[in-house]
Amino acid sequence: MSHWLIAGASRGIGLELARQLALRGERVSASVRSENGRAALQEALEPLGDRGQILIFDTRDDAQIREAAAEVSEPIDALVANAGAYGPQRQSALDMDFDGVLDLVNVNTLGPLRVAQAFLPLIKQAERPRIAMISSVLGSMALEGTFNVGYRISKAGLNKIVQCLADDLKPEGIPVISMHPGWVRTDMGGPNAPVSAEDSAAGIIGVIERLTLADTRRFVDYKGAEIDW
Repeated sequence: MSHWLIAGASRGIGLELARQLALRGERVSASVRSENGRAALQEALEPLGDRGQILIFDTRDDAQIREAAAEVSEPIDALVANAGAYGPQRQSALDMDFDGVLDLVNVNTLGPLRVAQAFLPLIKQAERPRIAMISSVLGSMALEGTFNVGYRISKAGLNKIVQCLADDLKPEGIPVISMHPGWVRTDMGGPNAPVSAEDSAAGIIGVIERLTLADTRRFVDYKGAEIDW
């Protein structure tokens, strides 16, 4: 039995990750941003009884994250930094909601790093620790296109953080990867997305379970296929 921390599990991929891990009997700590997200996550973690833990924090709030980390007492084998947002309506290079995109970067780029730093002492205590940051293929610098520039910026920034964190933690034996979950049928992905939350979550879990230090600093999709940075 492994201990998984899912940051951002009130709905979509994060909630499905928590549900699948709970059904397997893993120890799960999972976060929601406010009490409004507790009910669905509580139901998903029900099979675990006292081995399921709900944490409440906004990834913009470093103090709140560190308070939540203090509530966790067991080593963390796998961290999945999943919490994120899609951002404002106006986010093209020709018409930018600058304040909205700055907030998006705060959530999507700096939020996962805040979580990793706060929980790192518990991650270091695990026998085989792993960190996966949920990014997007839209963060690839090799990808063409001009839509959703703010979102692309936020995920490209996250990818650079993954590279740096991977390099910093490699001497301690902790692999860090960036993951594209696919275009998933969630509130964010919309009803026409080709990948179900169930398939995405199952793939993410499988990739993380197979992680070794040889995989650190990679950018992969939920099936483990390499993506160009």
